[in-house]
Order: sequence, then structure tokens, then C-alpha cells
Amino acid sequence: MLIVHGLKRGKSFLLAREYDNLREVMTDRDLASLGDAFINFAYSLALSNRKGKPAGAKVKGTLLAEALRRAELREEFRSRASSHDLADAAEALIVYSWLRGCLALEEIVSVLEKSETTVDGLTKLLERIRLGVTFP
Repeated sequence: MLIVHGLKRGKSFLLAREYDNLREVMTDRDLASLGDAFINFAYSLALSNRKGKPAGAKVKGTLLAEALRRAELREEFRSRASSHDLADAAEALIVYSWLRGCLALEEIVSVLEKSETTVDGLTKLLERIRLGVTFP
């Protein structure tokens, strides 16, 4: 069991298992489920900052799948994956990087808020993950 540290105020999160590579993270359905809620929350915060008032929104799966392709992470996934599968993989990677302390929520929101398009912001996040996440 992996205990994730490094988050503000000494909080820790437990993950059910350790991962050896990006592919294992990308195919974890439980991480994808958590990642779906997490990325929608982060995106809503970014949108709220842009508008200057609270706003809620969902990130479309097609945007997540396109960002995964642009970030050159497509080759890490099985060849016959659907757009939905790629979106799940992106969600899993983003929440995993946050849980591991590789990306702070504030950084994720800032990137999404300052990017010209949602796909550009998601691509930047996934590129950082590709380059920054390490495994044992």
C-alpha cells in the first residue's frame, strides 16, 4: 500500500496499490473514476477564476482524449482504445500526479485558467506528468 505525502497541511492519501509504470496508472479504473471528479473540480475552479464568480463545468472526454494524444502519451496505451478509454487514462494520470504530489491543485488550476483552450491546458498538464512522474 502506498501512502502519499507532500500535500498541504500534512494530509496523506492511501492508494490501493503501487504502480510500476504509466500504463498501469492509465488503466486503473478506480483512479479514472476519482480523476473524473478531480479534473471537473479543477476545471470549475479555473473557470470560476476566469469569470470572477463561482462556476461549475465538466470537461468533455473528447478534449481529454485529444490532450492525451497531443502530450504523446497515446503510445503508452493499448492500440484499440476508444476515445472514452483515452479520456479515462488522462483522468487517471492527472489525479495520480496530484496524489503523488507531482502537481499541486493550485498549479493545475493555474495552467487550465491561463491556457488559451481547454485542450491546450490539459495537454500542458499531461506533458508535465509524462516528464515528471517517476516509478520505483
